[in-house]
Amino acid sequence: MLISPGHQRFFMTPRDQPLPLYIESIGYNGNQEKVSRTAGYPYYHWLQTVKGAGEFKLSGTSAIVGESSGILLPPNLPHEYARVQNEWETIYITFGGSQCAAIVDSLGLGEADIRQWETDSPLNDYGQHVLSSIGSDQDLSGLEASADMYRFLILLKKHGMTGNRSSISQAVARLAPLLAFMEEHYGDPDIGLEQMACIIGISSRHMNTLFKQSFGITAYSYFILLRIRKAKEMLTGSMELTIKETAARAGFRDASHFVATFRRIEGVTPEQFRNLY
Repeated sequence: MLISPGHQRFFMTPRDQPLPLYIESIGYNGNQEKVSRTAGYPYYHWLQTVKGAGEFKLSGTSAIVGESSGILLPPNLPHEYARVQNEWETIYITFGGSQCAAIVDSLGLGEADIRQWETDSPLNDYGQHVLSSIGSDQDLSGLEASADMYRFLILLKKHGMTGNRSSISQAVARLAPLLAFMEEHYGDPDIGLEQMACIIGISSRHMNTLFKQSFGITAYSYFILLRIRKAKEMLTGSMELTIKETAARAGFRDASHFVATFRRIEGVTPEQFRNLY
C-alpha cells in the first residue's frame, strides 16, 4: 500500500455510542518528526516502525524501535521519541473505550515494552491494512474499526515478543508435536510429565513454561482439560456409554475421580451434563 509522506487520517467514534474498544486516531508518517509529551497522551498509544529506526525515551530509559517492532503506551505516560536514521517511517494508533484497560490488561499488554515480531508475522502489515480500511470504508458506527482494533491486540499478544522471550505463536509451534501426541493418547492414564517432555526433547520445567506462556496453564492442567473435552464429546455423542466407561476412555483411572474432576471444571456432574443434551 502506498501512502504519501506526512499523510495522516483520523477516526473518531461517535460520542453518543460508546464502544468497549474504539480507535481514536490512526495515521502514517513518512518521516517521523521528534515528539515530546511531558504529560503523555490521554489514550493508549501504539507506535510501530515501518522503515528505519527511532529512539524512544520514557521513565529515564531509552530503547531503539526498529523494523518489525513497536511500543504500546498506556495513557498519560510521559515519553519522547525521535528518529536515529535519516528516515523513520511510522504508523500509529491511539485507542480507548469503556473496556479498553480491562482488555489490554487481560492480554498482558499493559506494560510499556518494546515488542518485536518475525518479519513474516501478520503484525507487519496489519496497521497499514486498518489504515487503508478506514480510508476506504464508510464505517460511521465505528464497529468495523472496533473489531480491527481488537484483532490487532490479539495479534500483538500472539506474535509480539519482549526481551528474549519467544512469542506465543513460536511457543505453540514448539509444542505442536506434544499437542498432537496428547490428542492421540489422551485415553492412556499412565502418561506423565516426564514422558510428555521427552516428546519434544525439553525438561518438564521448560515444557510448563511454554504451556503457561501459550495457554496460561501447566501441561498437566491442559491434559486434564483435553480429557474433559473428549469426555463431553463422548457423553453427548455416545449415549450408550456408562459414566464408568466414559471415564476409562477419557484417561481417568476411576469413575469417582472423573466425576469429581468433571464437576470441579464444568460445575455439573457428567450425568447432569449429558441430560442437558
